[in-house]
Amino acid sequence: MSATALPAVAAAPTGWLHTKGSRILDSKNADHVIRATSWFGMETANCAPHGLWQIKLDDGMAEIASFGFNAIRLPYSNECLAATETSGIDLTLNPALKGLTPLQVMDAFVASAKAHGLSVILDRHRPDSGAQSELWYTSTWSESRWISDWTMLARRYAKDPTVVGVDLHNEPHGTACWGCGDPKRDWAAAATRAGNAVLAVNPRLLIVVEGVEQQKSSKTWWGGGLADAKKHPVKLKVANRLVYSTHDYPASVFAQPWFSAKNYPKNLPGVWKASWGYLQESGTAPVLLGEFGTKLETTSDQQWLTTLVEYVRKNKMSFAYWSFNPNSGDTGGLVKDDWRTPQQAKLDVLRPILGKQTPFTPSTKTTKPTPGSTTQRRTSGPQPEPTPSASAAPSTPAPSASPSAEPSVAPSEPTASPSEPASSTSPGTATGTADGTTADWKVQSSWPGGYVAELTVSSEQARQGWTVSWPDAEASSVVNAWGMTCTDAAGTISCSGDGWGGDLRPGQPVRVGVQVATPGTAPTAPTLTVS
Repeated sequence: MSATALPAVAAAPTGWLHTKGSRILDSKNADHVIRATSWFGMETANCAPHGLWQIKLDDGMAEIASFGFNAIRLPYSNECLAATETSGIDLTLNPALKGLTPLQVMDAFVASAKAHGLSVILDRHRPDSGAQSELWYTSTWSESRWISDWTMLARRYAKDPTVVGVDLHNEPHGTACWGCGDPKRDWAAAATRAGNAVLAVNPRLLIVVEGVEQQKSSKTWWGGGLADAKKHPVKLKVANRLVYSTHDYPASVFAQPWFSAKNYPKNLPGVWKASWGYLQESGTAPVLLGEFGTKLETTSDQQWLTTLVEYVRKNKMSFAYWSFNPNSGDTGGLVKDDWRTPQQAKLDVLRPILGKQTPFTPSTKTTKPTPGSTTQRRTSGPQPEPTPSASAAPSTPAPSASPSAEPSVAPSEPTASPSEPASSTSPGTATGTADGTTADWKVQSSWPGGYVAELTVSSEQARQGWTVSWPDAEASSVVNAWGMTCTDAAGTISCSGDGWGGDLRPGQPVRVGVQVATPGTAPTAPTLTVS
């Protein structure tokens, strides 16, 4: 199908969706391509979509639709479903959200999407607002709670075909296996249990099942590997409802071995086909490219995205771009830090797989950014997830979001790197080195009451664990951190690598971050101590 032959996207699909082979069809059995972007925030400490400190919910939806998307992937956490309050919402811009619980904000999100002709895929991104979990359960959030929350949501939206699908768990990785038979680790078996439970409540939903990091033959991105689905397919009790999903990111997120091949980027279609594309190409089942994104700052990333877009177009695949949010630390977003201005270079590359574009005029403009939300950074399954970056939210602490591209090396969920409002002071920078390990520190954003600092840590040799500290006598607390754990004591901020940011590989820097609350200003050139 040529790019010009793609159907225009003016309204949500008619009725519920179903599958036939590797095609997704609407209720009239017409071919339907899901063209989504993720709008994260409901999986972070804010328990609300990010950016509502700066724009209206309806304006965000209208702009997404104007770009040619027809759906939104909405990440959430079980912790937020149970919470009673949200933060990071400017209620003068979004008065209808005043006093709502996170679950009620989700209702408003779905209603707004519907009003703008957009479908919704709900994405259980994390059990809580912390780091991305390897498995679908933790010691705090059990499998039974995971399934009961899914059946609750399936029941809640059972009469509304705006919610067309459920992405059961974001980026299984680490010990997660596919078809290994261990009930504690077998993600394919767990997805089957959860998918059948959801379909028992609403048999019309699409069940989206992501891959795993560790395939029997190789490692790949968190949530990306579906090679073992050939021998161990997911079999649901309701036919024509299964959609497999993969995540794929460029070298700037994680230096996977295929990026350094002599025939790059021509080797990419073969890499994709072996890991997940065979399901789509053979007509076995639809594959949703559930996360992919880039800041588009390097030649390698540009080659990756151009090649991936052509692969998606050629194979008529559905997709969900990561992300609408500009505060994804590893990938940026589809809009700039004002949450309004399009990232036109990205949209131009995506154009062959988007629907019809329409003019967008925001209903209002805000001139003052709101501090308090964090950037999200990816934690990927071998690789990290894009990290959000905070874009200002009025006097509430900034959320930390993590995108979802994860390589076989740690960081996809997108890991969250706070996305804060525009800096009101000159950004500070500093560098520290010890024993072959270097840390570059800079203020990503600052506002009256806090700042977000980003660290890029690298080592000349493999290293397990590291610590970077700097003086900040005015700091009152550490609000959030991604890729490391941080403390504030005796006028010093001390951070140690953790999760995807804990281990260093030679020549492969990790980018991590921290949000600090302070009544003063961010340090301008602190002395870094690296150990």
